Amino acid sequence: METVSEVLNDATAKIAKSFDALKAQFAGLRTGKASPAMVDGIKVDYYGSPTPIKSLGTISTPEPRQIKITPFDPTVLDAMNKAILAANIGVTPQTDGKVLRITVPELNEERRKEIVKVAKTQAEAQKVAMRNVRRDANETVKKLEKDKKISEDDMKQGLDRIQKATDDGIAKIDAELKAKEAEVMAV
Repeated sequence: METVSEVLNDATAKIAKSFDALKAQFAGLRTGKASPAMVDGIKVDYYGSPTPIKSLGTISTPEPRQIKITPFDPTVLDAMNKAILAANIGVTPQTDGKVLRITVPELNEERRKEIVKVAKTQAEAQKVAMRNVRRDANETVKKLEKDKKISEDDMKQGLDRIQKATDDGIAKIDAELKAKEAEVMAV
């Protein structure tokens, strides 16, 4: 990379990816209501190959606390059932031979607090990832200045812009964490 703008654009893209990764992790966290994202990460052994459950059927939420999975191939129903149980997401699926229904039980206070702890851990991991991106970008900008490809003023401006992008990313994570915490703790 030859310019501060290229370094900043690269860092900003990586920060955005960290935030998107956090949102995907938060979607998989169980709250009191059903969400198709709860089962998105589950892989089913389909003819010897681990296949995402969402590729094997339609996932819907007909009721606020129920997930309904209708497989395209009814022979995979038992494998789906086993995969959901093995995923240990705290639910037990029921099947009627054609569809799989998962009823999401109400969360008790203790479980809600555990989920919030997990969310905080995930958020902190993404903040660390953003700080690592900042560190790498800062090193690149300082190297550009050392190699006389940019001026000292450009370096200082670049470092300030990288810091601002990192601060914005961390603020977005904090806001997302606060929203998830409120969602989980809502009775």
